[in-house]
Amino acid sequence: MLFRTSDHNVEPITAVQASEVRPQDLLDAFSRTPRLATAVLWAASRDEAMVVEHLVNVGRRSATVRMAHFLLELGSRLRLVGLADHQGYACPLSQYLLADALGLTAVHVNRVLRQLREEGLVTFQRGRVTFDNYDGLADFAGFDRSYLDQDGPILQ
Repeated sequence: MLFRTSDHNVEPITAVQASEVRPQDLLDAFSRTPRLATAVLWAASRDEAMVVEHLVNVGRRSATVRMAHFLLELGSRLRLVGLADHQGYACPLSQYLLADALGLTAVHVNRVLRQLREEGLVTFQRGRVTFDNYDGLADFAGFDRSYLDQDGPILQ
């Protein structure tokens, strides 16, 4: 919105609906509705926090912890919109897409998922993530979802 060109792109793996919003229309809406501006700023700040967490994932965590953390974050985000629970969620990501997202090879993703399954923590099969031991997986990954700030902005 603030740059002349985008610094990234998005490639959906499921059907999406998208609408174009002209920058001036958004700025006009912000001036009429400051709470909307606050909510968008919150969303951008939350996205930045997730990017930082993903940088930590790639740079400091082992492949197994990285995978566990990613599956937990995705589940937490999907729970927010009613598409997951503590038992699991549908996940259309292939092992190749997981590998790309986590900076691993597809072969390594396969090994890591097998290790997590054999340890009784999580199962990823036929497009579904099943948390076999949610608390154990969260402990293993050191998952603290506070960076997701799922309660939204505090509006006065």
